[in-house]
Amino acid sequence: METQFEHKTVLLEEAVQALNVVADGCYIDGTFGRGGHSRLILKQLGADGCLLAIDKDPQAIIAAEQIQQNDRRFQIAQGSFSDVARLLADKNINKPVNGLLLDLGVSSPQLDDATRGFSFSGDGPLDMRMDITRGPTAAEWLAGSSEEEIIRVLRVYGEERFARRIARAIVETRLQTPLTSTAQLANLVAKAMPRHEKHKHPATRTFQAIRIEINRELTDLEQLLENTLDILGQGARLVIISFHSLEDRIVKRFIKLHSQAPRLPKGVPVQFEQTAGRLKAIGKAVFASAEEVKANPRSRSAVMRIAEVR
Repeated sequence: METQFEHKTVLLEEAVQALNVVADGCYIDGTFGRGGHSRLILKQLGADGCLLAIDKDPQAIIAAEQIQQNDRRFQIAQGSFSDVARLLADKNINKPVNGLLLDLGVSSPQLDDATRGFSFSGDGPLDMRMDITRGPTAAEWLAGSSEEEIIRVLRVYGEERFARRIARAIVETRLQTPLTSTAQLANLVAKAMPRHEKHKHPATRTFQAIRIEINRELTDLEQLLENTLDILGQGARLVIISFHSLEDRIVKRFIKLHSQAPRLPKGVPVQFEQTAGRLKAIGKAVFASAEEVKANPRSRSAVMRIAEVR
């Protein structure tokens, strides 16, 4: 069934070019997906290069194992990219890391497969877990969360202006019948909202918010960034593709913070190298071309930021 769902890698050439791959370098693809970026990185690596790929999704791991069987330079680890330091140790990778790539969000196979519960386009079980082997499903989370907690998640992770109305409708509905399907939730949200945005399904923000909460997406991103400078060697590249403003804001803020010099007392003599931060932003934000957006409409919201370790 998995083979029915095609994944089109967003900003494929641009992201790998931004990594500035060196033949004997060591790289991390923190979001393997179906391996578009990983395969192109491997094409640019020499015999002594290495690539560690990470993904939460067991179906992505199955796809990656096919590469691992035939390429000794490649290793796959199931888990969150926030645990990258531990995963590197587990795989006995001791080389300095020359680049880290993240392609955030949900992959096309996850969205297109109704049984995963990520999309309101087709009816399916209300799951939304990237790793289907652990953690509560979206249905379980909705059944057990307080109205205030649902409001918080919808407001913070979905930027949903009608969060209180939707949360109240969820709580009232679950008293009568469990919320177990994507169609149930999508219809409930549509009815709860007093007005809808043009050209956007009314449940878009709600589904995004619950998905982010269930998978700890922003928490994992923040944890990874906290450890990035301990993982990447001098001259290494950090390349991150975001798909909504919450992710991009975190990445942009991190790069800006670490591109600035540390604050020192006025009048303290410093060397030139002490006046710069640990990171250097490389160019401006990169967006998908008009041609890519036409071929893959999901790329239209992609924003890629690049930084280099000083």
